[in-house]
Amino acid sequence: MEKKTQIFGLRAVIEAINSGESIDKVFLQKGLRGELFNELEGLLNSNSINISYVPVEKLNRLTKNNHQGVVANISPIEFHDLDSLVLNTIESGETPLFLLLDQINDVRNFGAIIRTAECTGVHGIIIQKKGGAPVNGDTVKTSAGAVFRVPICKVDHIKDAMFHLQSCGIKVIAATEKTNNSIYDVSFKEPCAIIMGSEDRGISPSILKLVDDKAKLLLLGDIESLNVSVACGVFLYEAIRQRL
Repeated sequence: MEKKTQIFGLRAVIEAINSGESIDKVFLQKGLRGELFNELEGLLNSNSINISYVPVEKLNRLTKNNHQGVVANISPIEFHDLDSLVLNTIESGETPLFLLLDQINDVRNFGAIIRTAECTGVHGIIIQKKGGAPVNGDTVKTSAGAVFRVPICKVDHIKDAMFHLQSCGIKVIAATEKTNNSIYDVSFKEPCAIIMGSEDRGISPSILKLVDDKAKLLLLGDIESLNVSVACGVFLYEAIRQRL
């Protein structure tokens, strides 16, 4: 069941953070100052919560209530612990299949990826706390509700998640054009995690250096890339084809 996705007011947001609410992003009024504001800003930074500094007009559009210079988006889902999810997947006897999303920032692409992940039996999606698309009401809509059915983990750094997966015997495969291997040259039969990059920059170079394998899609037309959600679907269904 979807829960409320917005709170406002300095004390309300501070209490939400301290009580462990899954806050996805906070909008702060530019130029706001004061003791409570400083306390809130410190909490946001220490908890690696996305912050966006905006004019008061933006906050007025987000809510008609007395926002006191702050509006927070609360995730409609509870995020999963990565360690527990990986362990439970391995113990289930199924061959693990995970998705790592490196800075996917369009909520429609994010929702479409979640929907395809649910349809292909992905065991979990791993995203970074900062920089990616929010998990909000739009995500619920564009995923056709699949966001409630696929475990999603939030981590401080994608690299740390990669190291953990690799230590558990799960290889990380990058979807990137920076390779000579096509998607049909790479094996997805064993435990693996597919990493997809952002819409404009692809996978970060520092992350590419750490993957176990790379694969690209064959593009026969003049356009040099596919939409990331479409590309993700091709990768996932190739993994399913190989595993059947």
